[in-house]
Amino acid sequence: MKKKAFIFDLDGVIVDTAKYHFLAWQKIAAQLGINFTHEHNEQLKGVSRIRSLDIILALGNVTITQQEKDNLLQQKNEDYLAYIQKMDESEILAGVLPALQYLKQNNQPIALGSASKNARPILEKVNLLDYFDAIVDGNDVTNAKPDPEVFVQAAKKLNMPTEGAIVFEDSVAGVQAANVAQMVSVGIGSKAVLHEAHYNFDDFKVINTTFLENLVNK
Repeated sequence: MKKKAFIFDLDGVIVDTAKYHFLAWQKIAAQLGINFTHEHNEQLKGVSRIRSLDIILALGNVTITQQEKDNLLQQKNEDYLAYIQKMDESEILAGVLPALQYLKQNNQPIALGSASKNARPILEKVNLLDYFDAIVDGNDVTNAKPDPEVFVQAAKKLNMPTEGAIVFEDSVAGVQAANVAQMVSVGIGSKAVLHEAHYNFDDFKVINTTFLENLVNK
């Protein structure tokens, strides 16, 4: 079997930590007297922490000082970290573990390419850290997706060519980043949203080993 670099995003692909971001932001919004819903939360996907707070403040037409902003940003991160401290293997999304096991058994290089600055502790909590030969997260990159920096770095850490590397992503920006880097993009989620991906699956449960093998041998 040939070898290809397999690169996984974290949030929404391996685990669903988006719910914890939502709860932490909802708490902040409540303190400001703002009703923050799941619909509002869609506006924060793939957006920085600072910009997210600005969006929430605009929703409630609330103005606060820079010092108050800094305090809220720190509180949001602390609340989020408290949530992820409680994570365990039950948080791994269905179908992900068999895919990782198959790739590992067949000596395929595996990397994480995530904007999360908490990627390592999350992987430790859910007991998946040992599956990854390289990790590139928000602490390692300066450019956010759709810039391909995170995936290019991941391929380099694996000592594998960027062209032909395989990326699993649940966001439009992530799929675009993979495509820019001339990688194979596999969209996890709605095809209507992730239509730019080379392949689409609702979730990992419908990805079989034949598909993974075909990706390697292409």
